[in-house]
Parts: sequence; C-alpha cells; structure tokens
Amino acid sequence: MNEQLTQLTAWYSDAPDDSRPSEEQWRSILERPSDAPITLINFFKLRGLADNGDAGATGQDAFNAYAEVSIPTMERVGGKFLFVGAFGGMFLGAEEDWDVIAIGSYPNLQALIDLYSDANYRKAFVHRTAACERQKVIVGNAMS
Repeated sequence: MNEQLTQLTAWYSDAPDDSRPSEEQWRSILERPSDAPITLINFFKLRGLADNGDAGATGQDAFNAYAEVSIPTMERVGGKFLFVGAFGGMFLGAEEDWDVIAIGSYPNLQALIDLYSDANYRKAFVHRTAACERQKVIVGNAMS
C-alpha cells in the first residue's frame, strides 16, 4: 500500500491543496476493504473564468473538457454515475452554494484506483482544477 500511496499522492501533487486528496485522505481510501463498493458524492462550484490561461474559457468549458475524459474513463474501469445535475438548493442544514452535484459509484476499491491511475484521466484532472472555484467530495459507505 505504501508504494501505491506514494504514487497516487505524487500524481496529483501539482493540484492546489483543496483540489486534490491529501496523503491522509488517500491513505483512508486505500485502507478500505478491497471488495466493498465506494460511492463518492461530489460538489462543484465553478469559476466564471477557468484558471488555466486559456483566455475566455469559462469554468464550465474547463469542466466539460474534464468530463469528456473522466466519464468514459470512469465507465471503462467499472464505475457509474448515479446522479449528475445542477445543485437545486438546501432542504435541510446550513445553506451551501454549489453549481454541480455528481454521485459516482464504484464496485470496489480497484475500480476507483484504476480511474485515478489512468494516464488520460490524470492529464484531464488539470481541467477539473481549472474549472472549480471550490469542491468537496464525500465518501459514502453502504450500510449493512
């Protein structure tokens, strides 16, 4: 696990701290049971203009460039989206402001690792960083 932890952390080390999993977050994921499904609940707040030096590109443009690679790669490794859509507001709890919510499901740990290890996905991740003013990803566990 240590070699895998080092490699995953290094691959995403160029992204700002709030745009990538920390070493401790990677460790927490890698310590999960290998055969248990994983659900990630993603919240994205997009920038007006992408932070990638591409004059005139919007956060939505950059997010679309990321999605063009991430969606088929996720499906190829065995993951699927349970929901992708616009944030509709809060029903319960403190008010939050997001643009996009995506709930992705992976059949096991290896599928998630395969996504984040994929060379094309790693290259496209820069578009996710450029697109997002802020983001958060929550890990969901199936209840028995």
